[in-house]
Amino acid sequence: MESDEVMLAVRLTTAERTLLRRLAHGHRGDVSEVVADALLDVLPALLARDASRLAEQLGPFAPCAVTVWLPPDLADLLPALAGRLASAPRPSATPSPCAALGTALRLWLRQDPARLAAGLRAMHARPSPSPRPHAHPLAA
Repeated sequence: MESDEVMLAVRLTTAERTLLRRLAHGHRGDVSEVVADALLDVLPALLARDASRLAEQLGPFAPCAVTVWLPPDLADLLPALAGRLASAPRPSATPSPCAALGTALRLWLRQDPARLAAGLRAMHARPSPSPRPHAHPLAA
C-alpha cells in the first residue's frame, strides 16, 4: 500500500467476498489489486451503459464490508460512476463512491470465475523476452 492511496469500504455478499479473496490468492496479489483491476476492466462499460440497468445493482444490502485501497486517480473516477447511478429513475439520493464501487465490483464478480482469473492473468502478462535480445546479423 502506498501512502497516497485512498481507503474505501465496499459491501459484498459472503460469496462475492470469498470469490474476490480466491481471485486475489490465485493472482498472488491482494484484494485491493484485484479490485483496482476489476474497476479498470469494467468502468468504461459501466459509464457508457444505461444508468437504470446499473441502478438495479444498488438494491440489496450486502452483509460483508471489505476495505480496499485504490490509487487516487482510480478512486477519483468513482464520483462520476455514482453520478451515473443517481441519474437512474430508481435512486432517491446520489449513491456514495463506496456504493458505486460496490456496484461495479458486484457486476464484475458475476462473470465466470475462470474468465475473471484469465482476465487478471492477461492484464498482468509480461511479454516473453526474445531469446537473443541484442542479436545482430553478422557482417560479412
